[in-house]
Amino acid sequence: MLRKKTVCVVGLGYIGLPTAALLASSNYDVVGVDLNADAVHTINQGRIHIVEPDLDAFVRSAVASGRLKAFTTPQPGDVYMICVPTPFHEGEGIPQPNIDYVLAATRSIAGFVKPGDLVILESTSPVGTTQHMADVLSEAGVDVSTVHIAYCPERVLPGKIMSELVENDRVIGGLTAEATATVAGFYRTFVHGQVLETDAKTAEMCKLTENSFRDVNIAFANELSLICAKEGINVWQLIQLANRHPRVNILQPGAGVGGHCIAVDPWFIVARDPENARLIRTAREVNNAKTAWAIDQMKIAAADANARTGRKAKIACFGLAFKPDIDDLRESPALSIAEALFDQGYDVIAVEPNIESHGKFELAEVDEAIATADVIAVLVKHRQFTDSKVKAALAQANALDFCGVLAEQARPAA
Repeated sequence: MLRKKTVCVVGLGYIGLPTAALLASSNYDVVGVDLNADAVHTINQGRIHIVEPDLDAFVRSAVASGRLKAFTTPQPGDVYMICVPTPFHEGEGIPQPNIDYVLAATRSIAGFVKPGDLVILESTSPVGTTQHMADVLSEAGVDVSTVHIAYCPERVLPGKIMSELVENDRVIGGLTAEATATVAGFYRTFVHGQVLETDAKTAEMCKLTENSFRDVNIAFANELSLICAKEGINVWQLIQLANRHPRVNILQPGAGVGGHCIAVDPWFIVARDPENARLIRTAREVNNAKTAWAIDQMKIAAADANARTGRKAKIACFGLAFKPDIDDLRESPALSIAEALFDQGYDVIAVEPNIESHGKFELAEVDEAIATADVIAVLVKHRQFTDSKVKAALAQANALDFCGVLAEQARPAA
């Protein structure tokens, strides 16, 4: 029975650690692997190194029960789950997918993989990566015909990971029909949502499609926000009204698009087929341009403040995370904005209640930032910024609103 088997989870970040803790709570023996020795030490003490609701309780319980142990090197198992980052190579032209971490993780487990084992990739990856993993294992001497290799992308929302890992439907794509069925059977032991079976390339493309769809929808909202800013129209009110149509569902504009998924995954499609992925590429460009536009608006406001006060303006950036109420700064447009202004010599402070410190910026409390800043830009809709008193103070300070905190006000920034 699979429940008697050991699961080795490679990568103990925002997906790997919740997955490892969940599996331990489902009575699997789990060995977690991460190169970050500090993270491994923290986890083995029953604590967490990332912010995610309910995760601390799961990890504490899993470690206390002895079902979760963390290491800096791979350990023997019967099921291997790879949950490592898949960034892209930046440079001239289209960003290219970087699957180096996936391939390194695959090589690291090759010496342990035996016939009958399951090898599962959960990292969001370009089409063909699962087959590439199989090739790496084969080159390392593994008889891949005896191993069940499959792709199962995560599809969770930060802030709700522990519930969505269980409740959301999952898509399983194996390199063989037998691999698909076997890996699907494993997921059905801890997932309450439907476990849907397909092939590896379709599963890989499915994950990229989900995030590209959202990116295109957000690009439409961001483009609307630019048009509305010129026309003096409150874009959030406009979208609210338009969404009353039964077949319209426009997402919300912001200062761009961030996170490791939506800001990255569309490029995986574009890089593979640039000739046909024209709309997907345009959406990425629109969303990146919105970040640049926000920087320009803040520079204009700073120049006005300089002229008004006769001194260098202090800019307060409300929010650095890529989305509300999390500590994740990956691909964050808010962070990009703050860093761009700082690097160009502007006096920047940040209000980010979900982190304790930042190497570049002075972190300030809400009241302090409102009292001392000449220019305030609300970049992330953290719950601390939606308090009625805070919103009133932000409105009084003529804050630039790039995320809809002041949506009911007559003068949004975008």
